[in-house]
Amino acid sequence: MRIIVDGDACPGISIIKNVAKKYNLPLIVYCDINHYIQLDYGEVKVVDSGFQSVDMYVVNTCKSKDVVISQDYGVAALCLGKGAFLLSPKGHLYTEKNIDLLLEQRHISQKIRKAGGRSSNPKKRTKEDDFRLEKNLINIIECNIKG
Repeated sequence: MRIIVDGDACPGISIIKNVAKKYNLPLIVYCDINHYIQLDYGEVKVVDSGFQSVDMYVVNTCKSKDVVISQDYGVAALCLGKGAFLLSPKGHLYTEKNIDLLLEQRHISQKIRKAGGRSSNPKKRTKEDDFRLEKNLINIIECNIKG
């Protein structure tokens, strides 16, 4: 089990790093050359800044039982298909049961924006988001350590 992070837009990296360190799990954070991420535990892999380059590295390197943290529903869907566990940076679980609805909602929002409409902005990060991220990450790890 490894923890793989789509680091281009992940404000919870310090929480993820602390949990990875506590459980002595490998941590890999992918980011493009336009982001500067420094860790005292884990590995930062800097990739080119091409369209979805970080996403493709995350998808291509994840394996069954890895924990992937990404806010991209497309990345989540592809990694779920490989048997990985998925969390958003706010700690929400992506599952086979909810990913189709999330992808559909994203598609509808894109259509509205293309037609000149507006969709709501993401809500600001809260302490509850931090708590949920830590709690769900620990739950995934502990459930899989026990078997």
